[in-house]
Amino acid sequence: MKTSNTFSVLFWLKLASAKNGEAPLYARITVNGKRAELSLKQKLQISDWDAKKNRLKGFSDGARKVNNYLKQISSQLFETYQSLNREKKIVTSDLLKAHFLRTDECPYSLSDIINYHNEHMQFTLRWGTQKNYFTTHKYIFLFLKKKHGRTDMFLTELNYKFIIDFERYLRRQKTMGNNTVMKHIERLRKMVSLAHKMEWLGKDPFINFEAKYEKRKRTYLTLEELQTIENKLFTIERLQLIKDLFVFSCYTGLSYGDVMNLTTKTYVPASITDNGSTPNGRKPVCR
Repeated sequence: MKTSNTFSVLFWLKLASAKNGEAPLYARITVNGKRAELSLKQKLQISDWDAKKNRLKGFSDGARKVNNYLKQISSQLFETYQSLNREKKIVTSDLLKAHFLRTDECPYSLSDIINYHNEHMQFTLRWGTQKNYFTTHKYIFLFLKKKHGRTDMFLTELNYKFIIDFERYLRRQKTMGNNTVMKHIERLRKMVSLAHKMEWLGKDPFINFEAKYEKRKRTYLTLEELQTIENKLFTIERLQLIKDLFVFSCYTGLSYGDVMNLTTKTYVPASITDNGSTPNGRKPVCR
C-alpha cells in the first residue's frame, strides 16, 4: 500500500528572542505533521516582516536579497526531499534538517561508527562480547525505526534526549531488566566515545549521563541442583556438550574463558626424567 508524505516549509521570526526591534529568522520544516526548526543565522527588523506571506515587505535591494535567499532555501529543501524519496528512504523533518546543515564532507552516522567498530574490534573482542554488541546494534536500529521513523541518524544529531529516549525504549522490553538496559547503553556509549576520540563527533552526548546499576547478591547451586544438571541427558549433541562444560567448570572452578582455552596437549612437568617418568617412578597423567 503506497502512502504519500506531506511536506512544507515555513519562514518565521522568533519573537521570543527579539531584541532592539529585531528577531532571529527561522525555517520550520514539516513532514507528516512533525516539525524541525532551522536557524538561518540572521536577524531581521520585525516591522519589515510580512508574517502572512513569510517574506520581507517591499522591493528594496535588501528585501530582494533576503527573499531570494528564502526561495533558494525552500528549493534546496524541496530538492533534498525529492532526492530522499527517490532513494526509498523514510523522510523526516529531522533528516531534511541534517542534510541541509551538512557540509561538503559527508557527516558520519550511527551505522558508520557501528560498522567501524565491528570491523576493527573483531580481532580484539571475544566472540561472546561481539554477539552482545550485535544485539545492542539490533535494538538501536529498532529504536530508530519506531521512535524516529528512520533507518539511520547522523552522529551530530545525538543528544542527551536521544539517550534517555533509547533507555526508556529498552525498559519497555518485557524480558529486559535494569542492568541489561544499562549494558546496552554502555555499549552505545563506548561506540559514541570512539567516534568522539576520532573527531567524528564534536561533543560527547553522554557527558551528563550516569549509568545506574542495581547491586544483586549472587546465588549458587546446591549439591542437589548440580547433580540434577549432571544427570540430565540431552538428545542434541551440542546441548550435551554445553552441559558437560558447565558441570566441568563447577567442579574445577575454571571460568568459561579458561575452559574454552583448554587443549588436548599433554602437560609435561619440568621434573620428569629423561626416561619419561617422575622422580618417584610413576608415569605422568595427561590432564
